[in-house]
Amino acid sequence: MEFDNIKSSAALIYDEFIQNVDTRTDNWPLMSSPLPQTIIILLYIYFCTSLGPRIMENRKAFELKKVLIVYNFSVVALSLYMIYEFVMSGWGTGYSFRCDLINYSESPQALRMVAACWLYYFSKFIEMMDTVFFVLRKKNSQVTFLHVYHHSIMPFTWWFGVRFAPGGMGTFHALINCFVHVIMYTYYGLTAMGPNYHKYLWWKKYLTTIQLIQFVLVTSHISQYFFMKDCSYQHPIFIYIIGLYGLIFLFLFLNFWYHAYTKGKRLPKVLQAQMWSHHTNGVMNGHVNHEKDE
Repeated sequence: MEFDNIKSSAALIYDEFIQNVDTRTDNWPLMSSPLPQTIIILLYIYFCTSLGPRIMENRKAFELKKVLIVYNFSVVALSLYMIYEFVMSGWGTGYSFRCDLINYSESPQALRMVAACWLYYFSKFIEMMDTVFFVLRKKNSQVTFLHVYHHSIMPFTWWFGVRFAPGGMGTFHALINCFVHVIMYTYYGLTAMGPNYHKYLWWKKYLTTIQLIQFVLVTSHISQYFFMKDCSYQHPIFIYIIGLYGLIFLFLFLNFWYHAYTKGKRLPKVLQAQMWSHHTNGVMNGHVNHEKDE
């Protein structure tokens, strides 16, 4: 009986919660409930951290060069398109980059922003293929907590963003993220094309810096809300979520930067030994090699 009461209470809370959704997305794919995406995310985590590595343990790694080239440059094209849509639906057509409210009307521009938000949300499921390709290529060392956490939390939180707050200042981080993905997936695509193109990848060492700048911009932008006197943003909870998200990832990437480059863990073992020797003797006369095995 007590369990039935708990179930009834949970159902009432959910019903009250779902009453506040944006009805414009009622019939859109994956929008009816957070359950379908939760199942997809859990399957993704299970495959990439457990099932996939076990399946591949005694198998030869897949050669996916052509697939990776098509995939990476397709994500670049999609990211460019989303930038265009975000700009045309608000960020380049009236948003102030300060207290920008959500437009819940049925106007073409408002609906265009909703569509841009949904497309960005859906793109997070496409990007889960990053990890699947790592597993199929037996690059298990690249399936880190940071990587899996990022690809899991983004679609989960964005379901609520699309369903409740598709637009306004809460979408700035999506715009910035699309810019970053154009750079990152261009790099991945060129890398997949083979050694002949690696000479064009001198800027690889700046990728983590670009990621850090992304989270600094996102955190700085969203933090404005706490210093505005009259910002009536409709769903302040998302301000807190985005701010917390930005800080968490800023910390995680700073931690990655420290271990990957300051301590040299992403360097070849020979260079790691050289760096250790140089540190021990109080002399740093070597050059950090930013290349990694692909």
